[in-house]
Amino acid sequence: MMRCFKILAQGFFLFYGLYPCMADQIKNRTPNIIFIMADDLGWQDVGFMGSQWFETPNLDKVAEESLVFTNAYMYPTCSPSRAALLTGKQSFRTGVYNVPVLEKGDNNHNIFSRWTVGLEHTMYAAPLKEAGYRSIHLGKWHVVGPHPDEETDYPFVKPLKQPANGSFDWLEKHKSAKIQQYYPTGKGFHENVGGTWWGDPARGYEAGYRSESGGYIAPFNNPFIEEKESDEWLTDRLTDEAIDFIKRNKDQPFFVNLHYYAPHRPTVPRNEEWLQKFLEKSPDEHTGQGSNNLEEIAGYATMIASLDENVQRIFDYLDKEGLRENTLVIFTSDNGFNGLQSGTNTLRGAKGTVYEGGIRVPALVNWKGQVAPGVSDVPVSGMDYFPTFLELAGVNNYTGVLDGESLVPLLEQRELKERPLFWHIASTYKNPPCSIIRKGKWKLIQFLLDGEIELYDLEKDVKESNNLADERPVISAQLVDELTKWRKQHQVPLPSASKLVF
Repeated sequence: MMRCFKILAQGFFLFYGLYPCMADQIKNRTPNIIFIMADDLGWQDVGFMGSQWFETPNLDKVAEESLVFTNAYMYPTCSPSRAALLTGKQSFRTGVYNVPVLEKGDNNHNIFSRWTVGLEHTMYAAPLKEAGYRSIHLGKWHVVGPHPDEETDYPFVKPLKQPANGSFDWLEKHKSAKIQQYYPTGKGFHENVGGTWWGDPARGYEAGYRSESGGYIAPFNNPFIEEKESDEWLTDRLTDEAIDFIKRNKDQPFFVNLHYYAPHRPTVPRNEEWLQKFLEKSPDEHTGQGSNNLEEIAGYATMIASLDENVQRIFDYLDKEGLRENTLVIFTSDNGFNGLQSGTNTLRGAKGTVYEGGIRVPALVNWKGQVAPGVSDVPVSGMDYFPTFLELAGVNNYTGVLDGESLVPLLEQRELKERPLFWHIASTYKNPPCSIIRKGKWKLIQFLLDGEIELYDLEKDVKESNNLADERPVISAQLVDELTKWRKQHQVPLPSASKLVF
């Protein structure tokens, strides 16, 4: 039986009690599922992960009633995280390694990324649809490119490009049946609100990040969100649509894929009152949050506060309708914080890097009366959610490739078989191409071009300040061997300039 804890805002763990095993209850029920994902929300940019500067009182309260994962991981940037999440597959299978427009270098030293996830890759909405779920995608999609019909000559000689801000030359083609196959409704979702190729909501404005709206303040200029006179704030509107969908489908199993654009840049303060509060707030002595780049981080904090309020709106509606006991809610982020918006003294790196600040994310699972509150330090991956959804929905005939593992054992207070986590990033953004293995307390990064390695003990050095590759040659060799065997087993592609065989 697992001991359960809760995280306090100060970052400590408090004994919370022992809970009976709930395995039979979970297996005998098919829950509604709400998957909420913030965009570029850092691991410690919420109170329940230890921040005393950002204010997330509603999420903190939810966390006290949830299973919180302290070692939850995604890829370092939006597109590969979403591709891996939605398909349950590693990046080398989909060819999505980075956001294409961020890639650097030449095609000898990189395998440039696809933008569009191919039709051969099933996404989790499809088997859930067959199992009787009614589903909706809301918000950021970002796994279709602006010109998917031009992504045929792979591998690419140059990184893919994107249209200018405010351009809608792509729109007519994207509304066609051919391109809609790559959209949420072509991948198993019944409805789509706001999902397109955009990585941020400012794309609808010619001034982009310099626009007053930034796509967050109405009008949103998103062709996949029908404008309403009542529109004010994008995060509010997406929540409105999520609640409306639940209201219309509460008498059958439903799946809500709520991928907020917030708090991705551009940083647009929610309101002046909140902005002033954070501008006047003393820094967090532990994380250092609020001590640098104050105008930007204060605006970012208001976007997080808005996110926090909107998550609570969903829980309030579930409570009002008596749906909490049969609705599983997951909250997480797609990667670490953007270094232009936030920062922390506790982790190395930020979004785009392969260090913990780029890939470790906040995550919790809430299912009232079914999943016991507590904390798990078991490393989990975004690819684990697909098989988790299948098991919860009672789908046992799925034959597609899945690189993750169902987290249901952890939800049932059982052990999850120890396994390594892998990443493979074959193109350059903030780090050269590399593969990563996280096994137990050890994390090893192997750079693909020269074979150089870095080794970190994450139990003692979560900030990754002490490379132990030379001091611990046996551990290093074991992990390199396991990483090499993994690449060989799966025929993982390497850049042509790589000195590695596998």
